Parts: sequence; structure tokens; C-alpha cells
Amino acid sequence: MRKKTKFIHGGISRDPYTGAVSTPIYQVSTYKQDGVGNFKYEYSRTGNPTRESLEKLIADIEGGSRGFAFGSGMAAITAVIQLFSAGDHIIATDDVYGGTFRVMTKVLNRFHIEVTFVDTSDLEKVKEAIKPNTKAIYVETPTNPLLKITDLKAIGELSKEKGLKFIVDNTFSTPYWQNPIKLGADIVLHSATKYLGGHSDVVAGLVVVNDEALGNDLHFVQNSTGGILGPQDSWLLIRGIKTLGIRMEEIEQNTLEVVKFLQKHSAVQKIYYPGLAEHPGHEIHKSQSEGFGGMISFTVESEEKALDVVKKVHYFTLAESLGAVESLISVPPLMTHASIPRERRHELGIEDGLIRISVGIEDIEDLLEDLEAALQ
Repeated sequence: MRKKTKFIHGGISRDPYTGAVSTPIYQVSTYKQDGVGNFKYEYSRTGNPTRESLEKLIADIEGGSRGFAFGSGMAAITAVIQLFSAGDHIIATDDVYGGTFRVMTKVLNRFHIEVTFVDTSDLEKVKEAIKPNTKAIYVETPTNPLLKITDLKAIGELSKEKGLKFIVDNTFSTPYWQNPIKLGADIVLHSATKYLGGHSDVVAGLVVVNDEALGNDLHFVQNSTGGILGPQDSWLLIRGIKTLGIRMEEIEQNTLEVVKFLQKHSAVQKIYYPGLAEHPGHEIHKSQSEGFGGMISFTVESEEKALDVVKKVHYFTLAESLGAVESLISVPPLMTHASIPRERRHELGIEDGLIRISVGIEDIEDLLEDLEAALQ
């Protein structure tokens, strides 16, 4: 089954009870049992038919063993980290999403789970960061917001050699372009709020694991802590995933045109986009992903100029999030990455004049005219 077909027919594509071609929303909390312990579903925190359809679908399209749906991307990340114990050490990408940095440094550290942030695009730095108590390597690629690239196959081989769990946040690339489990990942994460949902109408997180034992462990955490996704939002995600392929293709076409425009504009100082031949890790990304995605970051001369640009745009909506059919724009140092101290942001290369755009599927001429007017 090819990708676009799998997005529509993967998982449980028809309701086994009614034959409905769209999975019904089973808005239910509990279920009749035919006898004590004799049931298919017991309680919707533990399992729900609509959520199960979504979980089987994401497992299919990521090429994993088992999928899990959570109430947000952060709930998914938190559940995955709860697989580890006090005293464990995790190596994480330094240019990581601000919310991930926050939960790891301000919340999970209370449970004495240690995290070291390193540039995972540099394999030697990752090797140097491994300690006797290291249990996992956590990677974003491309990263948020500088779109740094990590060699998934190399980290996968290192993780296997050292007996570590390899965790990949695949939000930016999506399963349409990139499948980390095929490259050695044990766990794949998504903020499904973004491209998988695709319509700015649902907040959700998805996780896929590569084997049944790990799946049992994560289901225990999911059921015990209860950060599940509800049936209505599960249904919205199933619907969104059905059009993921055609959305990602259209988004990428628009993105390439926006990059060409930015390259020629005098107000733009730097451009971060994996599709550029000069982008660090461009060749690695090409080898592990079938597309370059719809995220672009670029810098202008100052924070004041960045604020001026986002104030003037019309079709690019100033908003948190990304990956929707509508184009979005943000200033990461003041928005998504404001939780990272300014000094640390500058160390990572997140300059005050950094702008991040998520390109949508509007007519490209409107998007280019919008940026031209805002950058003048």
C-alpha cells in the first residue's frame, strides 16, 4: 500500500460494527461487559474505538508496532519521558522546541531525570555526552526553529550500539516525508496539532513505538496518567491525516517559491531551510527524507524590524503553532522559544530578529505579495 492510500485505508479504515467508511465518534466513557473481565472495551481512558482507529492509523503510516494518542504534543512527550526513572540521563537536541526544553528543565527535572542538551547534528558531541546512566537520545530533525539536521541513521546505530532508546520528534517532516523507525528510531513523536491535523482545529499528540514490549510499557503510562485524546479530537485527526499527502506536496511547492523570494530580498539577512544546498545537513536530509517541508526561518536586522514585519502581514497570520492550511508567522524568541533564556537563545543562534513562517496552501502570488509589502 503506497503512502497516500495508506493515509486513507490504513489502521481501522471502516467501522467494524456498522460498516461506516468514516470512523464514528464513540462519545462514551464506559462499556457493557458480558461478564466480569469479559469485554472488548472497559473504560475510555484505557481504550476507545475512535481513538484506537487513530492509534492504529499512525502506527501504520509510521511503520511502527503500536500507536498512542494524547491530549497534546506536550502530553505525548511527557508520557514518553515517564518511561524513564529517577537517576536516568537523556541526551537531547539543543535546538529543541521551547516547550520541550521547558518541561525537561522545569518539570521532569523534579523527578531527577537528567537531560543534557547537545548539538545532535554533530555525532562526536553526542558520543561525548553519553554517561554510564544515559538511557536515551532525544532528537528533533529538522529542529525548531533553526531547522538543524541530525543524521538519523547514525544516531540509530549509535543508540543500538550503546543500548539506548532512540526518540525522534518527527513533527516538522511528518510521516509523509520521513519515517524515523526505518532508520533506527525506537519511538517517534508528533505534535499532531500541526501537520497531521492540518486545520488549526485540534490539539493532540501522537506516539509510535517499534516493538510490542515498549508499547505495553507506554500503554501502562498512558492508562495510569490519563493524558488521553478524546474521541472528537481523534476523529478530527483521522480526517486530517487523510489529506496529509496532498497538503504536504502543495505546501512544499509554495515553500520553495517563498524561499526563492526571500533569497532575493535585501531586508533578509539569513535563511534557514533544509531545501537550500548551502543549508548545513542538506545532503543528510535528502538521504533520510523525501521532502523539505513547509517551515522557513529567516532573520531581519532587529527585533523591532521583526515585529514590524509580523504587524504588516495580512495572509500570514501571527499565531503560535504551524503546519496548517493557512500560512502562519511568528517571532520565536518572543513566542515559541520565550521560555528559553535570552543568553541561551543567542548561544543556539536564535537571534532577536528571527522570524519563522509556516507556509500554507494559499495562492502563492498572494503570499509573495504579502511578504513583499511587510518587508518594505
